[in-house]
Amino acid sequence: MQSKKLIPGETLIYERVDKTVYAKYANKPEIPRWIIGGDPLDVAQKQGKLFDYSMWQDMMEESENNPILKKYLKKAVEAFFLTKDKS
Repeated sequence: MQSKKLIPGETLIYERVDKTVYAKYANKPEIPRWIIGGDPLDVAQKQGKLFDYSMWQDMMEESENNPILKKYLKKAVEAFFLTKDKS
């Protein structure tokens, strides 16, 4: 999550949408709300990520008993390293 400096003296409103908690200023509608917490997977997906670290751990554990998943995870890791230095 992005570190944000708060405006002293400004009132914050907290909102929960699905499993994500947002904050916004009560009297500053020009400043968009921002994510402050919630369910890690829901937050990750709302930030444009495919999954959170917990899901990655689950996939790695499952791949020990699932050869097809293991094969494609290896391909994903290879693609990551092949393209990592080029971007």
